[in-house]
Amino acid sequence: MKKPLIIVESPTKARTIKKFLPAKYTVKASVGHVRDLPKSTLGVDVEHDFVPKYLTIKGKGDVIKELKSAVKIASDVFLATDPDREGEAIAWHLAEILKLAEPKRIELHEITKEAAQHAIDNPHRIDMDRVNAQQARRILDRLVGYKISPLLWAKVRSGLSAGRVQSVAVKLIVDREREIQAFIKREYWTISAFLSAQGDSAPIIFPAELIAQNNEKIEIPDEARAKAILADLEGANYTVASVKKREVRRNAPGPFTTSTLQQEASRKLRLRVRRTMQIAQALYEGVDLGAEGTQGLITYMRTDSTRISDSARLAAREYIGQTYGENFYSGREFKVREGAQDAHEAIRPTSVHNTPQKMAGILKRDELRLYTLIWERFVASQMAAAVFDQTTVDIAARAYTFRATGSVLKFAGFTRVYEEGRDEDAAAKGDNEAQALEATGSAKGKQKPQIRLPELHEKDPLDCNKVEPKQHFTEPPPRYTEATLVKALEENGIGRPSTYSSIVETIQARGYVVQEDRRFAPTDIGVSVNDLLAEHFKDILDLHFTAQMESGLDKVAVGDEDWVGLLRNFYGPFAIELEEAEKKLPKLEIKDEPTDEICPNCGKPMVIKTGRFGRFISCTGYPECKTTKPILKDTGAKCPKDGGMVVERRSRKGRTFYGCANYPNCDFVSWDRVVPQPCPVCGSYVIAKTRRGGQTTLICAADKEHDVSAIAFSNDGTTQVSETDEREPVEA
Repeated sequence: MKKPLIIVESPTKARTIKKFLPAKYTVKASVGHVRDLPKSTLGVDVEHDFVPKYLTIKGKGDVIKELKSAVKIASDVFLATDPDREGEAIAWHLAEILKLAEPKRIELHEITKEAAQHAIDNPHRIDMDRVNAQQARRILDRLVGYKISPLLWAKVRSGLSAGRVQSVAVKLIVDREREIQAFIKREYWTISAFLSAQGDSAPIIFPAELIAQNNEKIEIPDEARAKAILADLEGANYTVASVKKREVRRNAPGPFTTSTLQQEASRKLRLRVRRTMQIAQALYEGVDLGAEGTQGLITYMRTDSTRISDSARLAAREYIGQTYGENFYSGREFKVREGAQDAHEAIRPTSVHNTPQKMAGILKRDELRLYTLIWERFVASQMAAAVFDQTTVDIAARAYTFRATGSVLKFAGFTRVYEEGRDEDAAAKGDNEAQALEATGSAKGKQKPQIRLPELHEKDPLDCNKVEPKQHFTEPPPRYTEATLVKALEENGIGRPSTYSSIVETIQARGYVVQEDRRFAPTDIGVSVNDLLAEHFKDILDLHFTAQMESGLDKVAVGDEDWVGLLRNFYGPFAIELEEAEKKLPKLEIKDEPTDEICPNCGKPMVIKTGRFGRFISCTGYPECKTTKPILKDTGAKCPKDGGMVVERRSRKGRTFYGCANYPNCDFVSWDRVVPQPCPVCGSYVIAKTRRGGQTTLICAADKEHDVSAIAFSNDGTTQVSETDEREPVEA
């Protein structure tokens, strides 16, 4: 008897669906793409409407054979590949290669029994507009990569390659690095008075910042000006000039999109973009919940929409009302960002009743951390605003005006569940950044740190406990982290939810950028390639042009633009630029970076080179002498086993850990950074453990109850460009 056949991409998804659908269904996996453009040739006929030449992917023969056998005995074939353009294209390739006359396309936005049954009951045809949008993107990337890369091999260095979107990401990083190098720091000072109400038996001392002189905004450029102001304030009386009170509401952030999930997971959980997507994929494809069966825990994780379904909104309302009270529910709808595809819902739990507490004994550590983030963000997005009573007090002292601002939480609202993380850039700078921006008049809307104020009234006299001047310097713009790079890509319309992770990984794999202290810096080769492309292929590196191409692909996906026409409009000018570059481009010489090290084998100087896997130290006597060394970062700590140096290393999976520099003679390793100072109680080594939210605490490795608070710890720069060590710490 023939059975309906469902074909999905992932074996994990196939196993999940098999467990909750009736036995009459057969479920198979294509294991991703089955056809693609050839690797050895361009595979695109640019003379005849860019017709692509697709070949079966090497190694997929057995999978295709199994699928063909299953199709022969199937009553119906449902193509349930991922619900996006890439998934649509895979469905089309499957239909072509399996010779399916009338395949039924179904989309699973969440892997649950109810969602699967609904999709099966409502199949549709393959959407050729979405397929053509994917084909156009693939061909665009192929044209750029296969046409420019040989030019880079000839003029710069063999093995280099260019990517249409990745090159723009490198440009952002190079441009930021040049801003940093060109930055000229400016000195400025702030003056704070520490005040209290007169007559209080237990006075509250609060800071107030000097903001004006003679009712004009004040700037303090140097120490001489600060000292002059302090002299003017000597013996001054401080009096409350005005008190203003108002209610301030802070709304919840929207549920996660792919971009905001990647950013927040980087900020709060310190997860790399690629790791975030791997975990999200596992949560989407299905988890065994024991008695409740196997099901997906979150909706599809590649989306740029903040929209949620009516059923999810209703479930959230019931949960919030029962758990926190009806007054905590808002049901706020979030405006979808302009330019978003809005093809799927936001990323949310498939059931709000699958709380993180319920999942604690089921999910792995990182799965639980990410799921908790998604669950909390979704629930918070449906909750009421937090309400604060804010008080702003202006204080007069002779010709000067000081200001203090305090606030009291009146209604917790969504903050009962969730607080949004800060970009590491802002966290690292702290209040100084706000002060620096305010000093230049560009800090409008920035919230100042909140303080506790006593009850004050106009004309109240105040006691001045001290007046404190502080020197500051403006800081250059920070290097991009993975989170802020993804944010910049999205804001500039570069890439789409399905591409952010691959962009971040590709630019590192090519050796164009490296991460230092979790921030991107361009390599010499990255700068050279960027400058070459910027000079000879202006459109390729132009942010506006790339964003327009993304918009064009979006129009193709909804049938508003012809995909062949889009390719033709791109390729005409590109071919001319390519021809000119081949004529004019000079041979570039990339110089190796010198070091103070001498090769221990031949005595020649050693230099820093950039290879496929990043930067490393190499002997200048190559190829006669093949001596190489990794670039290691010294933590300043001594190995607790043999007294050697503890250095930062990388595992084969790219995760940072710390080990003895004397490996393999010493096998000491730690996931957490070892600090130079020993425990003051027992003398054991101390580790710096980064908690959720980015807070770092010091813990004695021998006894976590030992008080190590007296140890000063600086969480300063460490590099991710280091040796791949065969040892890896065992996960606790």
